[in-house]
Amino acid sequence: MTVKLLDFYADWCGPCKTQDPILDELEAEYGERVSFEKVDVDEAQDVANQYSVRSLPTLIVENDDGIVDRFVGVTQREDIEAALQEAGA
Repeated sequence: MTVKLLDFYADWCGPCKTQDPILDELEAEYGERVSFEKVDVDEAQDVANQYSVRSLPTLIVENDDGIVDRFVGVTQREDIEAALQEAGA
């Protein structure tokens, strides 16, 4: 099963910078099993619209069945990790 974490961010977003170290840790741990994709909403507005992203940061965990979880705002590692495991990572 393919598991993806989409990180919707922008360079001007302060809370996104707070989120980054948490995601870096998770990528170091789950990088073999999870595809981590950063989506710059200024560059990829079509993708942000496709996922109905309205606030930053937004994290979306999805697998072959679709979206497993969505987080808006800075999210704790434990919550993201639980969603990754639920998605099959």
